[in-house]
Amino acid sequence: MLGFLSARQAGLDEPLRLRRAVSTRRNHPDVHQYSVETVQWYPHDTGMFTSSSFDKTLKVWDTNTLQTADIFNFEETVYCHHMSPVATKHCLVAVGTRGPKVQLCDLKSGSCSHILQGHRQEVLAVSWSPRYDYILATASADSRVKLWDVRRASGCLITLDQYNGKKSQAVESANTAHNGKVNGLCFTTDGLHLLTVGTDNRMRLWNSSSGENTLVNYGKVCNDSRKGLKFTVSCGCSLEFVFVPYGSTIAVYTIYSGERISMLKGHYKTVDCCVFQSHFQELYSCSRDCNILAWVPSLYEPVPDDDETTTKSQLNPAFEDAWSSSDEEG
Repeated sequence: MLGFLSARQAGLDEPLRLRRAVSTRRNHPDVHQYSVETVQWYPHDTGMFTSSSFDKTLKVWDTNTLQTADIFNFEETVYCHHMSPVATKHCLVAVGTRGPKVQLCDLKSGSCSHILQGHRQEVLAVSWSPRYDYILATASADSRVKLWDVRRASGCLITLDQYNGKKSQAVESANTAHNGKVNGLCFTTDGLHLLTVGTDNRMRLWNSSSGENTLVNYGKVCNDSRKGLKFTVSCGCSLEFVFVPYGSTIAVYTIYSGERISMLKGHYKTVDCCVFQSHFQELYSCSRDCNILAWVPSLYEPVPDDDETTTKSQLNPAFEDAWSSSDEEG
C-alpha cells in the first residue's frame, strides 16, 4: 500500500516545504485585489496560466513576463474556474460565481461564449471531465450536482440524486446530491466516476455516465468550509486514493472501498486545497498557515516484529525493483 511521509518519517523532521519562488508585488498593476481562489496552468503549454479571485475577475497570465494577457470581468464574486485537461477543439474556461449561472469563457475570442442555467444558488465548484472534451460537472450551494454537455442547447444531462430515484419527486431533497452545500468536485483519473463533498460531512462516489450513487461509505468527512474545497485523486498508483483536506490534516481514502488509510499531519492551520503530481508521485497541500507542503511516498513501511514490541521496516512495494536477470528466471 502506498504510504506518504508524515512528520519525522524517513529522517525528515517535517514534510518537504516549498518556498515561494516568484511573487507579484501588491502595487503591481495586474495583481488581484482580493482573495485568489483558483490558479491553474494552461493544460497544453506552461507559457500561460489562469487565476480567479473574489475581486470578480479571471486573469490569463503570460508566464514569461508575469503580465496579464487577458482579463475577464464578472458581475459576481468568482469562486472557482477550471480548464479542460483533454480538450483540443475548444479553449473554454468554466467559471463558478456567487450567481447561479455557470459561465464559459473562450480564451480564443476573449469573451463569455456560453451561460449554463439550472442551479438556484451560488456555484462553488466546477470540473471538466478528463475523458470527454465537452462534459462538465458543477456543484452548488443548492445541494445539487449537475453534469452538462456544453454542445447541447438544453445543456444539463443529469442532476445527481443521492437516493437514486427512490424518493418521491415531491420531496424537497429529491434530486439533491448532498444534504447541504456541495463545495467540492473531482473526477477519477479515468473519468468514469465523480467524487463530491458537501457540508453535510459526506463524500460520495458517482458513476459519471449513469449518474448513479455507488453508495460507497467513507464515513464522516469533516467539511466546514464556507467556500470551495479543492481535493484530488492519485494517478499511477497500484490502488487509487483520494486526498481530502480535513481541518489541519489531509485524509487519505481508497476510492472504491471507502477505507480511510491515513491522516497526513504537517500543517498548523486549516488546509484549503491539495493537488497530486503524477509524474513524481507527489502530493502538494496548501494551508492558511501560509505554507505549501510536498508529500512524497515513504520508501520503507513499518512492519511489526514477532514479539509485537518492536517494529522492522520493509521496502514499500511501490519502490520494489521488478527487474530480474535471465539467470534468475532460469
